[in-house]
Amino acid sequence: MQASLSSFPLGRLSVCVLLVLCGCSLPKHRAPVEDRPVVAAKPGAVPAPSTPAAADATPLPAGSENAGKPGYYTVKPGDTLIRVALEHGQNWRELVRWNSLDNPNLIEVGQVLRVLPPGVDAAGVTTKPIAAAKLESKPLDGKAADGKATDAKPGATAQQPGSAASASVAASSPASAPAAARNDDDGISWGWPAAGNVISAFDEQRNKGISFTGKAGDPVLAAADGRVMYVGSGLRGYGNTVIIKHGSNYLTAYAHNQTLLVKEDQVVRKGQKIAEMGSSDADQVKLHFELRKQGKPVDPAKLLPAR
Repeated sequence: MQASLSSFPLGRLSVCVLLVLCGCSLPKHRAPVEDRPVVAAKPGAVPAPSTPAAADATPLPAGSENAGKPGYYTVKPGDTLIRVALEHGQNWRELVRWNSLDNPNLIEVGQVLRVLPPGVDAAGVTTKPIAAAKLESKPLDGKAADGKATDAKPGATAQQPGSAASASVAASSPASAPAAARNDDDGISWGWPAAGNVISAFDEQRNKGISFTGKAGDPVLAAADGRVMYVGSGLRGYGNTVIIKHGSNYLTAYAHNQTLLVKEDQVVRKGQKIAEMGSSDADQVKLHFELRKQGKPVDPAKLLPAR
């Protein structure tokens, strides 16, 4: 006979249901657990640094592997390629070529640039000392190398009116032009780039050249034969500038002009008019003139002829 559900004792039914539920909720197998001993950190121990993911690594600036090597320069804040070239006595176009730069206007802090030609031993590059010379206080009489009147007077940069040398030079009266230019060890014949008075003397730390007075439009003259390597206003603090390369060792810079009359790669002759004096990036009309040997500023008075 079949027993009906209603005839099944209620107490027994409850117990059966409870057992079934409990059996379903209990795991059949216990999960394995590995007991690992806890090791206390030693006092003063420094935790090992975590290794950053490769994706988070910041790439090093170009040429970093050459940092500190002779013949290389690490870019600092405020640098431009033009300034780096001037400081090392090189043509900025050569720096572009030696360093395979796609855009000469984009160099980054920390980037390492080659500043000597490939194959040149930086340890063998030396600068011969230049003998000191007396600074004469007589200004030019406005005659160029060919003897024609020019009224040449270029601009200048940072001036030091309080210096004794500046005072003695500025107070001088006009005199005749020098009879002969002085030649240096490289055989370069130098001449004065302006006819105005010198208003600031050379100081390697504060004024890396000399400054001349004049009026706007006065001619600026090439100090020696050479080739123009830069024309523009890319040097902060210099305004409109011309830079000329003379031989293999020398550069001259002419700053603060109002008009530039030459082009890059143009050959110029001593006494040739290359610009007109102005006040670009300056507090007055003046010419700032620098003479550098292998990139190092030297006192122009040591090479320019006596006035």
